[in-house]
Amino acid sequence: MKQASHQSQLSRLKRIEGQVRGLARMIEEERYCIDILTQVRAARAALRKVEEQILREHVEHCVVQAVQGGGEERRKKIDELLDAVARFSV
Repeated sequence: MKQASHQSQLSRLKRIEGQVRGLARMIEEERYCIDILTQVRAARAALRKVEEQILREHVEHCVVQAVQGGGEERRKKIDELLDAVARFSV
Protein backbone atom coordinates (compact mmCIF):
# COMPACT_ATOMS: atom_id res chain seq x y z
CA MET A 1 0.00 0.00 0.00
CA LYS A 2 1.37 3.40 -1.02
CA GLN A 3 2.04 5.81 1.86
CA ALA A 4 1.04 9.47 1.73
CA SER A 5 3.77 12.00 0.93
CA HIS A 6 4.58 14.27 3.85
CA GLN A 7 6.81 16.84 2.12
CA SER A 8 4.68 19.85 3.05
CA GLN A 9 4.64 18.74 6.69
CA LEU A 10 8.42 18.37 6.63
CA SER A 11 8.95 21.98 5.59
CA ARG A 12 6.39 23.08 8.18
CA LEU A 13 8.27 21.11 10.86
CA LYS A 14 11.52 22.82 9.90
CA ARG A 15 9.83 26.20 10.46
CA ILE A 16 8.54 24.96 13.83
CA GLU A 17 12.07 23.86 14.68
CA GLY A 18 13.16 27.45 14.12
CA GLN A 19 10.32 28.67 16.34
CA VAL A 20 11.45 26.37 19.14
CA ARG A 21 15.05 27.58 18.83
CA GLY A 22 13.69 31.13 19.06
CA LEU A 23 11.82 30.14 22.21
CA ALA A 24 15.03 28.81 23.75
CA ARG A 25 16.74 32.12 22.95
CA MET A 26 13.87 34.03 24.53
CA ILE A 27 14.26 32.02 27.72
CA GLU A 28 18.06 32.43 27.70
CA GLU A 29 17.57 36.18 27.31
CA GLU A 30 15.01 36.13 30.15
CA ARG A 31 12.36 37.75 27.99
CA TYR A 32 8.95 38.66 29.37
CA CYS A 33 6.94 35.57 30.37
CA ILE A 34 3.80 36.51 28.44
CA ASP A 35 5.83 36.97 25.25
CA ILE A 36 7.33 33.51 25.72
CA LEU A 37 3.91 31.99 26.39
CA THR A 38 2.55 33.62 23.25
CA GLN A 39 5.29 32.00 21.19
CA VAL A 40 4.75 28.62 22.89
CA ARG A 41 1.08 28.80 21.91
CA ALA A 42 2.04 29.61 18.31
CA ALA A 43 4.39 26.60 18.17
CA ARG A 44 1.71 24.33 19.61
CA ALA A 45 -0.82 25.57 17.05
CA ALA A 46 1.66 24.93 14.25
CA LEU A 47 2.24 21.36 15.51
CA ARG A 48 -1.52 20.79 15.66
CA LYS A 49 -1.77 21.90 12.04
CA VAL A 50 0.90 19.36 11.04
CA GLU A 51 -0.98 16.67 12.97
CA GLU A 52 -4.24 17.57 11.18
CA GLN A 53 -2.58 17.49 7.76
CA ILE A 54 -0.95 14.12 8.37
CA LEU A 55 -4.23 12.65 9.57
CA ARG A 56 -6.01 14.08 6.51
CA GLU A 57 -3.42 12.56 4.16
CA HIS A 58 -3.69 9.25 6.00
CA VAL A 59 -7.44 9.21 5.42
CA GLU A 60 -7.19 10.36 1.80
CA HIS A 61 -4.54 7.79 0.87
CA CYS A 62 -4.17 4.88 3.25
CA VAL A 63 -7.74 4.58 4.51
CA VAL A 64 -9.35 5.15 1.11
CA GLN A 65 -7.15 2.47 -0.47
CA ALA A 66 -7.99 0.01 2.29
CA VAL A 67 -11.72 0.71 2.04
CA GLN A 68 -11.64 0.24 -1.72
CA GLY A 69 -9.67 -3.00 -1.31
CA GLY A 70 -12.10 -4.42 1.23
CA GLY A 71 -11.52 -7.42 3.42
CA GLU A 72 -9.59 -7.49 6.68
CA GLU A 73 -7.40 -4.52 5.70
CA ARG A 74 -10.51 -2.31 5.47
CA ARG A 75 -11.63 -3.24 9.00
CA LYS A 76 -8.09 -2.77 10.33
CA LYS A 77 -7.70 0.74 8.80
CA ILE A 78 -11.15 1.85 9.98
CA ASP A 79 -10.38 0.70 13.53
CA GLU A 80 -6.98 2.40 13.36
CA LEU A 81 -8.61 5.63 12.17
CA LEU A 82 -11.22 5.59 14.94
CA ASP A 83 -8.48 4.99 17.53
CA ALA A 84 -6.43 7.88 16.11
CA VAL A 85 -9.40 10.25 16.16
CA ALA A 86 -10.14 9.30 19.78
CA ARG A 87 -6.49 9.86 20.81
CA PHE A 88 -6.01 13.13 18.97
CA SER A 89 -9.29 14.73 19.95
CA VAL A 90 -8.22 15.17 23.56
